[in-house]
Amino acid sequence: MTIFSVQSTIFTRASIALLSSNGLKRFSFASSFSSNAVYSPPLPKTKKRRFPIVSAVDIGGVTIARNDVVRDDDPTNNVPDSIFSKLGMQLHRRDKHPIGILKNTIYDYFESNYAKKFETFEDLSPIVTTKQNFDDVLVPADHVSRSLNDTYYVDSQTVLRCHTSAHQAELLRKGHRRFLVTGDVYRRDSIDSTHYPVFHQMEGFCVFSPEDWNESGKDSTLYAAEDLKKCLEGLARHLFGAVEMRWVDTYFPFTEPSFELEIYFKEDWLEVLGCGVTEQRILKQSGLENNVAWAFGLGLERLAMVLFDIPDIRLFWSDDERFTSQFGKGELGVKFKPFSKYPPCYKDISFWISESFTENNFCEVVRGIAGDLVEEVKLIDSFTNKKGMTSHCYRIVFRSMERSLTDEEVNDLQSKVRDEVQRKLNVELR
Repeated sequence: MTIFSVQSTIFTRASIALLSSNGLKRFSFASSFSSNAVYSPPLPKTKKRRFPIVSAVDIGGVTIARNDVVRDDDPTNNVPDSIFSKLGMQLHRRDKHPIGILKNTIYDYFESNYAKKFETFEDLSPIVTTKQNFDDVLVPADHVSRSLNDTYYVDSQTVLRCHTSAHQAELLRKGHRRFLVTGDVYRRDSIDSTHYPVFHQMEGFCVFSPEDWNESGKDSTLYAAEDLKKCLEGLARHLFGAVEMRWVDTYFPFTEPSFELEIYFKEDWLEVLGCGVTEQRILKQSGLENNVAWAFGLGLERLAMVLFDIPDIRLFWSDDERFTSQFGKGELGVKFKPFSKYPPCYKDISFWISESFTENNFCEVVRGIAGDLVEEVKLIDSFTNKKGMTSHCYRIVFRSMERSLTDEEVNDLQSKVRDEVQRKLNVELR
């Protein structure tokens, strides 16, 4: 028995036409809600590239040109070459990769407990409209998650999806009622061992008809919530074994009631996923006003780091055989064995910030120059002088996962960071 698998071309001809003509972070089941982001203008484009320029990527048999996604002449475009190069890599479709192993293990759970009831989608286009990414899942028009500070915009109406929920409404309108959507998602974010601008999510969705809850004698919302919790408690046991669990009430704009599932793992409470009973407005706009549904979402990297003991999120993108050879198809929970711990190199940078400064923009500059050689960016000091000027001091930690960095190359990276920060972010170096 297998779960129905629907292989959709990641870039249809229609989506290419969309790219030619047009153009959440925080509102996602797989991450915490926060409202501390602020609007910031796009970073100035630069002619000096820090990465080899990839002219095109092949996704689902369709070639996507760089100029379709990275547009130097569009002031709303903030997709760098380093992000474009990740399109089509689809770590979740690699059976011997921790992300793919975890995805397949979740598929196994649904196959065993809900045989042939859930369709799977794992090859949908990561380039979506702002309507799909925000409006269809009820993100307010003025919410900060829509800002250029948080989201990668191809143009004013097109983004790299921030969450797999971006496909929810489209699938419902096409008649799909129970499905799992897995894919790579993109967010401008901080730099540390658990954050990366590209990661992978899975969303589950299940629609019920009046006959389902009428037979049970329960209220429709209660029926859906109980079914949801039963399903996800089983999934948690499938992944982590016999663990203690608890449900925490929370808030998402697209579900009510909303919950987070936590498990007691390694002597601490670990958030596994977010979920809830789908808001009726979402169902109504898809012609399902007489139905009720539940949805859940989880971050695959977050769980894989715990299950495989992977200490740094950058490792998921490594091609080093010392990493890739440690994992095999179907081998969930094989513990990663560090092959070496190369020394970190610390560099500090201080500057007077402007009103438009945001930490995400700063991290984007650093990441654009150093790539995966930067391990962490941390604010270590901040003060405001008598003139009202605010100074920030950041510590940048450079460390390769595969070799020792030389003083010369670290100094060169730091010099380039200083130049680009001053040029792009309208700050005054100290």
